[in-house]
Amino acid sequence: MNLNTGLWQKQQLKLQMTQELKQAITILQYSTLELNAFLETKALENPLIQIEDPITDIPVRGESYYNNEKNKTDFTEFLSVSKKTLEEHLFLQLDLKSFTSIELKIMKDLFYSLDENGYLHIETEDFLSRHDLKSGELQYYIDRLQELEPAGIGARSLQECISLQLKRREAAELARTIVEEHFDDFAAKKWKGIAKDLDVDLKDIQKAADLIRECNPRPGALYSDGPSHYIAPELVVKTSGGNEVSVSLFDGTTVKVIYNEEYKDFLEHHPDKETVRYLREKDQEFQWLLQNLQQRKQTILKVGKLIVEKQKSFFLEGPSGLQPLTLKEVADEAGVHESTVSRAVKGKYMQTPYGIYEMKYFFSAAIRTLSPEDSGAASSTAIKNELQRLVDEEDKKKPLSDQKIVNMLIDKGFDVSRRTIAKYRDQLGISSSTMRKRYE
Repeated sequence: MNLNTGLWQKQQLKLQMTQELKQAITILQYSTLELNAFLETKALENPLIQIEDPITDIPVRGESYYNNEKNKTDFTEFLSVSKKTLEEHLFLQLDLKSFTSIELKIMKDLFYSLDENGYLHIETEDFLSRHDLKSGELQYYIDRLQELEPAGIGARSLQECISLQLKRREAAELARTIVEEHFDDFAAKKWKGIAKDLDVDLKDIQKAADLIRECNPRPGALYSDGPSHYIAPELVVKTSGGNEVSVSLFDGTTVKVIYNEEYKDFLEHHPDKETVRYLREKDQEFQWLLQNLQQRKQTILKVGKLIVEKQKSFFLEGPSGLQPLTLKEVADEAGVHESTVSRAVKGKYMQTPYGIYEMKYFFSAAIRTLSPEDSGAASSTAIKNELQRLVDEEDKKKPLSDQKIVNMLIDKGFDVSRRTIAKYRDQLGISSSTMRKRYE
């Protein structure tokens, strides 16, 4: 071990996270809507930056991008429409003549104790004390609340919410009995025991189940103004005669950044040095921003072209043609780091002849196949699509078990296990065969 002291020179390469590089990384990972918000903020911070709204039609989800006339979008559709709140909707239903001012105050307090789904959440003892009520009196007001529209409002549990809705429906006695007395067994699909206890046939339980499924588990959500999310594609893919597939940038939804010409003479001839220095700094920021925006476009386009090249069968045949593809494969061919590709596809969408898809949709793990014609591998997404199709087309009286699905997929050349199918089924939100079975 060398313990000598002294001074030595050493050269090494080190990547320094400059402000410009940090901004480039940030801009790349932004979605179109996030980027627009970022640019609007920058315009407020920098007097040299001006932005112009895009005046271009937005492709509609689910339609191809061939016919501009067909895909023209009325931008008034994107304007917010004022809507009654749940509290306002409930208050308008009250017969004000039948309530005293004290009673109205109690009802309003109940209204404001509803969550966004319409469920009632109150600390009973605190509520009783605040309004000097007894338990029976509180129930009277809750009953009045639960008589209002939409049905199910003011419930304190999912079970009560469904029961309140069934109470207003004709020929729903059996369904209501099941919900009120056998709710847990019904949810677990232990229907044979319920049928025996109630002395009814399984087909009667099935009819009741269909009624229960028609109930809205979130009645208050109809009046909840959550944030609206619009999908704006970054890339457009077109196919033309034969096997030709092309990809191009779609700039129609990104605000345009331009230089504020009013400050040009100001910058060149202003006598105050501090003002000139400030404007030169802002001018440099503007140039960085333009450069990083251009780099963002180039990176997304480069990644998009590689996706189209690797997934050509998808764009010609549809989702069934999706091939295995990893971020590393694209990163290696693009000559960038894997994290750069991840940022380039995060929250970005691609308009295809089969609809709008998130770019990360085209990346999926490889599953070994039994067919040499398929290069020995298939994408996990393609298998999920096939799994969904099999479940959609199955006989619901005799739903396919996981093992049966495995056997059917093996017959189609996919080398999958029952454990893999169970995992994919959970990811797709598909219930087990027991839960999917219908009794008719």
